[in-house]
Amino acid sequence: MVVKKKTAKVEAVVLDEEKLQKLIASLSVDGAEDGVRQLAHTLQSCLELTEPVQQIQLVKKAGSQLESLSEEQPDGALLDACLHTLSLVYTSLQAKNPLRRAIASALGSVPAWLQERTVNRLSACLSDCLSNPASDQYPHVVDTVTACLDGFTLGERCINKLLPEVLQFLHKGLSEYLHQNSGLAGRHIAQAQLMQSCLAAVKTSMLVIQRSQETISTALQAEQNDCKLEETLSSLLGCYIHILTDEEFIQSVQSTAGMAVVLLIRSVMGCGDEVASVVCSLLCSSAQGLDSAPQWLKQRCEGLCTSGRPPGVSLYLCHGALAMLSWKGALAGPQWERLLLLVPNTLLDLDVSIKESSTAMVVARVLTLWSSAGLDCLQGCGQPCSPHLQQSLCGGSELQRHLLEHIYSHWEHPLDGVRHQTRSLFRNLLLLHQHTNPSTSHPTEDSYITELTQSLLGLEWHMRGKYGSLGCLVELYGARYLLDIQPELPSCLLGLMGDQTLAPYASDLLERLFVSHKAQLASEAGEADKIATEDWMERWHRTWVTPLLQVLCRARLDQTTYILDYFLPKLLRCSPSSLAHMVQALQDTPPCSTGPSGSRGALGALMTCLRAARAQGVIPSSEEGLWGGLVPLSLLQQALIHKHDQVRMDALGLVCESHRSTEVLSVQEMDLIRHFLLPNLNSQSPGVRQQTVSLLKKLLCRMKDSTMLLQKRLIQERDQEQRDRDQHTIHLYKEFLRWMCVRLLEVLLPGASFSKCLMCLHLLCLLGQLFTFSTGSDVFALGDVVTPAHAQNVLYCVASNFLEVKQLASTLIRQLPESAVGLQVQERMRCVLQAALDLSTSTKPFDSVSAAHLLNLLLHQPDLSQALLHCAQQQGLDFQPPSPPPSQPSDAVILEINTLAVVQFLLHSLQLEVSRAESSLLQAAASYPLYGRAHCITAVLQHLNTESLKQTEQWRGLVSELIAVCYRMSDVVSPVVQSSSPEGLIPMDNDSETSAGLQRILQEIQPRDTNDFFMSARELDTQPGDDHAQTQKIHTPSLDTGGEGYRVTAQMVLVCCWRSMKEVAMLLGQLCQSLPLHYTNDNSHTHPGLITEAQVEGVGLYFRQQLLQSRHRGAFELAYVGFVRLTDMLCRSGSQALQQLPARWLSEVLEEVKSSDPSSKLCATRRSAGIPFYIQALLSSEPKSSSCGLLKMTMRELIALAMPSIDRNTDSSTVPQVHALNILRALYRDTRLGENIIPFVSDGMQAAVLGFTSPVWAVRNSSTLLFSTLITRIFGVKKGKDEHSKKNRMTGREFFTRFPALYPFLLNQLEEAAATVESDSGQVKLHPSLFLLLLVLSRLYPSPMDGSSSPLGLAPFMPFIIRCGRSAVYRTREMAARALVPFVLVTQVPSIVHTLLQELPSEPGPKIQHNHIHGTLLQVLFLLRSYQTDSHRPLTAGNGISKALRQRMWLASRQNSCVVTRGAFLDVLVCLCGPKISLLHNSEVGDLRQEALSILMASDLVTSDIPSTPLGPGSTQYLLSLARVAVSASVELPELWYGAQPASHLLQCLLRCPQYEVRELALEGVLKRLQEEEEEKMMRPQWLDETTLSNLTSLALHETHPQCLAKVLTVLCVLSSSDELHWRDGVKILSHEEVLLHLLTLAQNSAHSVELHCASLTLVSQLVVQTVNSNPQGASAVACLAQWVALVCSCCSEEQPVEVKLTAAKVLVNCTATVLSSPHLPLGLSTTVSLWKSLFKLLQDEDQEVRDSASDFISVPAPLLSTDVAGVSVCPPVALDSGVGLLCRLFELWGRVPEGTLALTEWLLGEEEGSDGTVADEASSLDEEDFLFEKGDLNLWAEPVQWVKLLHRHLGSLLLPFKQGTGPDQLHQIRTLSTQAQAKALSSQQVLDSLPALPQFSCTMEHARLVLRHQRATLALDVLERLR
Repeated sequence: MVVKKKTAKVEAVVLDEEKLQKLIASLSVDGAEDGVRQLAHTLQSCLELTEPVQQIQLVKKAGSQLESLSEEQPDGALLDACLHTLSLVYTSLQAKNPLRRAIASALGSVPAWLQERTVNRLSACLSDCLSNPASDQYPHVVDTVTACLDGFTLGERCINKLLPEVLQFLHKGLSEYLHQNSGLAGRHIAQAQLMQSCLAAVKTSMLVIQRSQETISTALQAEQNDCKLEETLSSLLGCYIHILTDEEFIQSVQSTAGMAVVLLIRSVMGCGDEVASVVCSLLCSSAQGLDSAPQWLKQRCEGLCTSGRPPGVSLYLCHGALAMLSWKGALAGPQWERLLLLVPNTLLDLDVSIKESSTAMVVARVLTLWSSAGLDCLQGCGQPCSPHLQQSLCGGSELQRHLLEHIYSHWEHPLDGVRHQTRSLFRNLLLLHQHTNPSTSHPTEDSYITELTQSLLGLEWHMRGKYGSLGCLVELYGARYLLDIQPELPSCLLGLMGDQTLAPYASDLLERLFVSHKAQLASEAGEADKIATEDWMERWHRTWVTPLLQVLCRARLDQTTYILDYFLPKLLRCSPSSLAHMVQALQDTPPCSTGPSGSRGALGALMTCLRAARAQGVIPSSEEGLWGGLVPLSLLQQALIHKHDQVRMDALGLVCESHRSTEVLSVQEMDLIRHFLLPNLNSQSPGVRQQTVSLLKKLLCRMKDSTMLLQKRLIQERDQEQRDRDQHTIHLYKEFLRWMCVRLLEVLLPGASFSKCLMCLHLLCLLGQLFTFSTGSDVFALGDVVTPAHAQNVLYCVASNFLEVKQLASTLIRQLPESAVGLQVQERMRCVLQAALDLSTSTKPFDSVSAAHLLNLLLHQPDLSQALLHCAQQQGLDFQPPSPPPSQPSDAVILEINTLAVVQFLLHSLQLEVSRAESSLLQAAASYPLYGRAHCITAVLQHLNTESLKQTEQWRGLVSELIAVCYRMSDVVSPVVQSSSPEGLIPMDNDSETSAGLQRILQEIQPRDTNDFFMSARELDTQPGDDHAQTQKIHTPSLDTGGEGYRVTAQMVLVCCWRSMKEVAMLLGQLCQSLPLHYTNDNSHTHPGLITEAQVEGVGLYFRQQLLQSRHRGAFELAYVGFVRLTDMLCRSGSQALQQLPARWLSEVLEEVKSSDPSSKLCATRRSAGIPFYIQALLSSEPKSSSCGLLKMTMRELIALAMPSIDRNTDSSTVPQVHALNILRALYRDTRLGENIIPFVSDGMQAAVLGFTSPVWAVRNSSTLLFSTLITRIFGVKKGKDEHSKKNRMTGREFFTRFPALYPFLLNQLEEAAATVESDSGQVKLHPSLFLLLLVLSRLYPSPMDGSSSPLGLAPFMPFIIRCGRSAVYRTREMAARALVPFVLVTQVPSIVHTLLQELPSEPGPKIQHNHIHGTLLQVLFLLRSYQTDSHRPLTAGNGISKALRQRMWLASRQNSCVVTRGAFLDVLVCLCGPKISLLHNSEVGDLRQEALSILMASDLVTSDIPSTPLGPGSTQYLLSLARVAVSASVELPELWYGAQPASHLLQCLLRCPQYEVRELALEGVLKRLQEEEEEKMMRPQWLDETTLSNLTSLALHETHPQCLAKVLTVLCVLSSSDELHWRDGVKILSHEEVLLHLLTLAQNSAHSVELHCASLTLVSQLVVQTVNSNPQGASAVACLAQWVALVCSCCSEEQPVEVKLTAAKVLVNCTATVLSSPHLPLGLSTTVSLWKSLFKLLQDEDQEVRDSASDFISVPAPLLSTDVAGVSVCPPVALDSGVGLLCRLFELWGRVPEGTLALTEWLLGEEEGSDGTVADEASSLDEEDFLFEKGDLNLWAEPVQWVKLLHRHLGSLLLPFKQGTGPDQLHQIRTLSTQAQAKALSSQQVLDSLPALPQFSCTMEHARLVLRHQRATLALDVLERLR
């Protein structure tokens, strides 16, 4: 994207009248026209003009006249007048005006003899400006001074001449600013302007000092006049120091002041060693080195060297020293060297003390600046620098180590800038190291670099800093260096590309690697011959392209998205010739070979590569045949309808994206889009819809651009042939666009799915934007194809329930031709207007949105006022529309008048309805909920440009009325939303004589949850005669005085109330935000507007009351949205009074929170309800760039309240604490406060942890919520399901560097908590915050980069965590084990494990603590598991672990009475003995396995079926641990456990174990092993002998536990898929039929367990397929097959769980060949057709996975299909179409066309029989609207309308064969069906006729249902007619 540079605005000269006349008079001359007079004349004309551009031209003319003046012809006075004029105009012009540049240029071109006079004149004018400007003139004068120094030599001379005056003026200005700043609290706009002015003044003063360096030095050395200048410089320095030390100033000003201080010192003292000495003293904050400075300078600097100065001062001074002193070349002395080394140390000390992220950003930037300065020193000096400096800067030095630690703790920083700077710093450090060690050239010889590389490669890949650092190594040492160390780097990095957060980093590193690698290979091949070139390119392809293609073909699609976005384009840019290699490699793979399920296969990978290449411009353009004939067209067609979304998108991208935007589209490309469009319109995935629209937009833009090119060529081209070709192309374009337009409009029928409507409307809006729906002579004239019926369908889309569809339809209607839409026809307009007004009082919430869209469509119609008047007369309303405008009004006037009329009408209706609601809220809720009208008013006002309204008086009155009616609405409904339980409230006004009953109830439901709920429980009054029963949730109809019955539910009342509150908030917010404000400021100048300050403040107070008192979340969340609009407007308004409101309201609410006691109205439950929202809105209005004073003040107050204190431990006094915790939680969650909240995280964490120790439940509850928010704020949003994912962790160093206050806090808290866990006494002591501490600590891990001496190391935490493992609480022991893992480095694991094992008792004894043993074993287990996943290598030899374990084997045997520790010990053994590649060495593992086996054989699992003693708690876990050992020994790796027992005996014991958990574990093991072997195509394993098979089949017949049974059946499915199974029950062998029957019964009765249902269905279907295969002819004789068909069909119904439907889809796909499309028709026609029908039902299921799975049937029956879909996976819509076509061809193959045709006609007619009764019921049900939220169809994807059309189309192909084979039965059936169809058509037409006007809006669902029904009947009649 090219950002246009802002061009400066040219403005004319503005002088006050008196001055202007004086100047003109001084220039007016007569007489001879010599040079000076001509000049005067030119300037006079210039001043008289008001057009700025002409003035510039005249000034340029004056410049050339000045230049040509000669010394002979001056008229002294007149020439002075000319120069004076130019100087005066120059100093009066505003900043950045080009006119000022022109004058500077003119003055600069005066001849040499005139320069002195010019300087004098300009100096005089400047001096006038400087002498006594008004304070609002300061910025202008400062800017003029800057302009004089900006490339304007004479200006610079003036400044030098007036130096004392200029410096005094700047000092005066700065002092004024410093003074003003203290009085601007709360006025953010004014404060921001002041900061800008201040910054400009400091920068200008620096510029002056820099440019007048010599003048200053000379003046200071001269004796006489030094006092004056010294004094001025001293005062300026004082101002800079004030800014530096005053934290109210923003960072940019302070940073500039830091530079100014150093510059001033340098200017006064020169460049010697003394300067460095003074700056060092300032950095150290000590006055020792200041002696060499002049006295006045020394005094000022001493003021800066105080101990209590803010930490930022050192930072800004460091920046100043680096930016303002010269570091190029050799250093001037030892003090300079000291300064160079002092800067990084000063900055690193700041590292720990700073909290704001913005300051961290500055530190990072200054460190990088320092490293560049260091490099300049080393590179610039010819001779070698001093050994001390060289030693300090080389790799491995103390300083480098500290800087690397800084890098490691900041490279994961949340701010992008900080990460970027640390990377630059790392690169510079490597360069420094290279410069200090020039002798070692190759990295392998440099021990420092090799160690660094190894440690970087050893880091985990989720650390983002690792990538940049490796990139630096590649840059400096080449890719070969890294590839030699780690050859698998390319595939490793490609594997990471699936992760969105890491993909940009990984792709960046990959690019550096492959570019560097290619360059290295090429230079090595050097001048060798061509063969060598091919050879090295081949090597490069092997390294980079081959792994890429493997990933593209085989990885899951979601993992490859980012490869396409980030990696492929870079690779092709680096080596365009690789494309041919990719295409060749992928086309060699057969296209049907797909990878694993869910991957894109070779075809998808091919599309991806081609698409990326096309977008990069690597493929030749389409004029030489389709992309240079690289790919056959059929492949592209297949890809465009492929099953996988991403493959289709890549293929579409290949067609649509091109390198040139004017590339002409070929016929093939247009045909491909035709092929793609219709099957892809109904996509459920928002991402795919978005991509499709965006790609088609590119195509259409290309069409538009190329059309313009073709039209241009037609005008210029002489060659007739070329012109004919171009004309033909334009004609093809027109045909294509019209085809697209008609297709899209055709499918927008009632009943079209939401996704299809969305896609079509998006594309039509694009067509409208790019080509317009014009009619007549336009090139494409798309409006000609839009019929009125099309336009009506678009209009009816406004009634959709989906907001986006409504919006798009409204936009499109405005683009369609008016003649087609027809809204200008009076009758039609009235009809739509009436529909809109009816919808605005509907009780269904989304109807009011439809109403608003319809009204907005009508606003542009000139006759709307008359239509409104007509509606008002019909309703008997007293309404007078505003007077119509004079003839031929503009569009804006029509819009304003219409908006005014609509708002007045709605307001009038609303006022009446509010009056009625005041007497009966229930009737309002049921008949005319108020929110619809208010919503329409807000929506109508949104489209109005409020800045240019003509009818201001009417609008002012209207605004006052609107605000008043909002308050009234709110008063009616607020009792409900402010009640303590708004959700179930229904005030019934049963008392028909009087409404007093309602009033009494409203009194009764006043809030009950004020803060006194802390004090005492409230008892309900139960005095006789007091009828409270009315407040219960009664759902009976109540009658009002009119006797009209209406039904009302609690839901209706609540929705009416909270939505009304929402709309009031939105309307008030809209009024405040969009209407111009009427206000008067100090200077008594009134700004006219439509809304007054008092009204705005009133609205603010209203919001305050709502937010602080509403109880209903919907109400206060939406009030918040309105309030945010208001606060935004307050801080930007011109009114000073309003600007200060947020600060005032904030301090008031904080006071209220502080003092809240039981009598306070603030809501203390519901997470403080609206209070956090109120404070959030006030704080987020503060500009981010300001000093955030309000945020800092609020956070300090809240944290003080949230911390527990001794005097606040009674229930009542904890209310403020609860509020504070809740508000803090909201603020930490608020993303708009961003990084500004980070400095307060430490305090918040302390408050949350300490809050846990409170005795009051409410405080503990709020602390929990705050704690979880902080965890997310610190460690980021959880990525993925894994709670302990490494992505949400941080190194301890980074954590404690960012939150240093938490280090001592967490350590002390942990120490305190660990002291309480000792469980020797047997009592359970639970320290309240122990769990939180362990939770935080388990999110940290040590960085392998941590130095041993790190002050914030994790070592001190370890002993306390280990100690927590002794707790008596199981969960605490587990948490302690988890928290210990990250604290132990991988290299320390063996020693720590050994130490822990040594603590275990080596023999049973009396004083054994089992909690202690268990905690230790858990810690050992977790450490070993983490080592296994991280390390991939065995433990170091001689670690003593296996010896220590063997000495403590008694813990696993019966000698140990505690089964929990027995189980834990066995888990440790499994961890070491289970894996194929063990952590221990072979001999050790063998011994351990023997010991484990002997324990297993002696255990309860093997010795007896029933345990000898009841084992008690933990026994199941113990048996499971034993079972894990057994499964490993018998199933997973029997060959490694050379046990005495055969594997099958162990497995038998497991399968017969009485505990179902053990059986389940064993079956899982068997299943996993079988699936692995199936993948690896291995032989059946030895342990799977006859006995085991017989055990499995008998288990399947007798198992009672559903999960185990499901597992057994799944195992048998895997076994029976490969060959026939013999089913045994003990000794008896069962027949095939018996098994089938048993399994069928099981499947029918197992619907309660989805897993079991699916497993039994799959297995029984496998057996059915085997039965049919073995005897296709006699299959129908098998009795139970009909039952099976019924079962499968029932599993396909809409309401089944997704898993069941998926299983049914797989079953149907698997039996396509044998049952569905078998030529023998084994199951008979009717059952086969019912199976097909189920398959088609699944192809239209709502779940995409089900549809995709069902569409696989297409790849089975290839010979009967058309070639373009044969054998390829296609998308469900194409599969559905092909499937019906296939079925029609099968009817012919089976010779059963007549029966088939009639079956399909029955499908067409629909399920239900059209009896008169049901239609009557449907008609009556229209009157009753029982439900507030209408339940539409379950399936939002299926489109019955399209399905009916598809059936009708395919039935046409069967008509001819039908007539050849009909019999009398068929004719009778045709007659029956015809009668049914006629009855259905008639009845549905009658009901349609009885619906109200525009039923599409009033009863959308019902209308769509009836239209569909009518269409079914009509199409069926058409088919039956043709059949006769």
